[in-house]
Amino acid sequence: MDQPRPFALRLLSPLPMAEVEARCRSLLADEGFGVLTEIDMAATLKAKLGVDEAPCLILGACNPTFAHEAMGREPAVGVLLPCNVVIRDLGSHREVWAMDPAFMGTVAPTLADLGQAVGERIRRVLERLEAGA
Repeated sequence: MDQPRPFALRLLSPLPMAEVEARCRSLLADEGFGVLTEIDMAATLKAKLGVDEAPCLILGACNPTFAHEAMGREPAVGVLLPCNVVIRDLGSHREVWAMDPAFMGTVAPTLADLGQAVGERIRRVLERLEAGA
């Protein structure tokens, strides 16, 4: 897993798209996250723009306990919720991006400790996905 952006975490997986998606959902659930939203970007772009894109799925993951606490501290943080996980099919492998909740502490200092705690959970999801657990 690498961190090429200050707001996102990334990994590459050789697993098929459906397996990466299923494992992401399961690992997120293990860390207390539910998937509230999902966007099939390829289907949306095909329907709206008539363009063909590689499969790309955005999962909007939320841990209600952490979301409630964050909104209580800083109501405007809702614009950063849920924590998105993006799964893109790049042909020979899948690319998985996840928002790094620790980044919230840089834009809202009152959320630094909470962002770190949620970020640890998201990192565990990606580390376990990368390890094949």
